[in-house]
Amino acid sequence: MLLFRVCFQSRIAIGKWMNVKLEHQDTATRIGDMAKYVLGVLLILAAFAVNYWFTNWPGPIRGVIVVLGLLSAIAVTAFTGKGRQVREFLVESRFELRKVVWPTRQETWRTTAVILLVVVVISLLLALVDWIISSAVQGLLG
Repeated sequence: MLLFRVCFQSRIAIGKWMNVKLEHQDTATRIGDMAKYVLGVLLILAAFAVNYWFTNWPGPIRGVIVVLGLLSAIAVTAFTGKGRQVREFLVESRFELRKVVWPTRQETWRTTAVILLVVVVISLLLALVDWIISSAVQGLLG
């Protein structure tokens, strides 16, 4: 029984140590991610500041600077935890899109024609119902 208690307590101690280590890494990761977010926002603000303050520069050059600032911010934030999740989502989405069986051109045209036909028929039915109701109201009101 004593051996069991010692083993159990040592497992709890190891588990707590591992959790502390994971929390420490998690905090470090969060701080690093926050720094990357701040850097990304600063890059965007710097790009727009250059665009605003240097109005005497040609428009295309200022536009390129803004685009480079935005792309730099995206590149910096792509290496955060959320950035990794977004990249993983995009990869999985692309994989799932490969599985999709897309309709042929003929199927697309046929489906479009059926939808347009249904829209026209329903529009005519609604116009008929509207005409009947308005005629009834005019007949009642004289």
